[in-house]
Amino acid sequence: MTIHAQALLFDNDGTLVSSLDSVRRCWTRWAGEYGITAEAFARVELHGRPAAEIVADLLPAGLVPQAVARVEQLEVDDVADGGVRLLPGTKEFLDALPAERWAVVTSATRRLAEARLDAVGILPKTLIAADDITRGKPDPEPYLLAARRLGVDPARCVVFEDAPAGLQAGRAAGMTCVALATTHRADELDADLVVDDLSALSVLVTDEGVEIAVRA
Repeated sequence: MTIHAQALLFDNDGTLVSSLDSVRRCWTRWAGEYGITAEAFARVELHGRPAAEIVADLLPAGLVPQAVARVEQLEVDDVADGGVRLLPGTKEFLDALPAERWAVVTSATRRLAEARLDAVGILPKTLIAADDITRGKPDPEPYLLAARRLGVDPARCVVFEDAPAGLQAGRAAGMTCVALATTHRADELDADLVVDDLSALSVLVTDEGVEIAVRA
């Protein structure tokens, strides 16, 4: 299977980098600080959603800004302690792409996203973060904004995601979706193509755009 595109849009956490242990560690500590029971915490989906939306599901509105700032600080501090690493195939895949052909589209705040990306040496020319949008994944707004910033028709974009919420956002934006089974089982991921991680794919840049194929 070969996928043709003009631009590639990558989720960050669970797609380009592994931060799942950091997320669990920081959010568990945060929940303890705010007196959130394990039962209430377990009912909330953490992965692929903006922190502000997660916090709003757990705390009264008046506490949300302070609580969001606290969990962001915990996660940024955890990056400095080695809480993030590149996933297989990430560096090779991105190194093959011209800077104007790809973007990172994350549910993290810009401060946290830049800290995680900087820690592993990824420097996207275009980064869409939670600060840039009003509605986070699974809403299509983040991916549509990325396409607009790159000047590419959404139908000519490919989304790379590991989370159901992100894949739903990509589909709603009218984009081709490639799922990476790094944080969810393959049978939980609804996409045009599902692979283990980016090391399973090859990329070829042509005058017409980008071709993505599954390695033999």
